[in-house]
Amino acid sequence: MIRGVGSHACAFVAGVAFTLLAVAATMTVKTHGFSPTAPVPATKFDVALRAAMIQMDAAMCITPSGDADRDFARAMIPHHQGAIEMARVELLFGHDFRLRRLAQGIIVEQSQEIALLHSVLASEAAASETRFIP
Repeated sequence: MIRGVGSHACAFVAGVAFTLLAVAATMTVKTHGFSPTAPVPATKFDVALRAAMIQMDAAMCITPSGDADRDFARAMIPHHQGAIEMARVELLFGHDFRLRRLAQGIIVEQSQEIALLHSVLASEAAASETRFIP
């Protein structure tokens, strides 16, 4: 019962966050402080970056399995995928060559780590299927 509640809570939070993103995309970003500057409209970059973060956060809400290693790997895959998506957004909209180079490195390194995590999960599944249980 607790697993179901946790999964529903994560889905609910993700749904609320997505709704807020949709509303925010049509609004302007307000500045804090006392400066009389005009509101800054949300850009395509802002919307894309926020969408990547919301998708990552929702995907990281896993149902615990009771196996710390497995749950860590399952949560890290969407975390790394989120980093890749954010790096892609930087490559689409960014101009600073240092940040673009960093984004390219993030894509390569995080992709390799995702492959490793999938490999660990696959080997754990295979190992658990072949374990002898008396």
